[in-house]
Amino acid sequence: MSTGRIQFAEMDGTFVLKFIGEIRLTLCSALDATIEKIFSSLNFSSIVIDLTESRSIDSTTLGLLAKLSILSRQKVGMLPTLVTTHPDITRLLQSMGFDQVFNIVDTPLPCPECLADLPSQDQSEEVVKTKVLEAHRILMSLNESNREAFHDLVTALERS
Repeated sequence: MSTGRIQFAEMDGTFVLKFIGEIRLTLCSALDATIEKIFSSLNFSSIVIDLTESRSIDSTTLGLLAKLSILSRQKVGMLPTLVTTHPDITRLLQSMGFDQVFNIVDTPLPCPECLADLPSQDQSEEVVKTKVLEAHRILMSLNESNREAFHDLVTALERS
């Protein structure tokens, strides 16, 4: 059982995702569905991801965040903003090369009461495996260090 949650709000074309607690694989289907929702919106203008209440983020979630950034650059030509106030989370993001694909800031968001929890998504093991594989391939594409770190995992997932 996950000890984290993701909240979501949309305000005048700005989409906000707030990660709370430990963000793990169990939340990735809901996150991926929300990413698809954001990019199918007609009034899209910006994305903010608030990590100020995150304790940890797994690599699958990081891969989905990288996907979000890539889609944002492709669709509207802008980098999403990541808000982080925890040195450990900030270091993790920088080590993954996220400072190249996000605007990273340390100012918390206004209006936390505007956010609502993402609904849970029940997915088959095969669908989850596909999402994990996609997320890690995206992480590998960010830099050589990630390519080396996740090569064995991706190879194992491709074989299973």
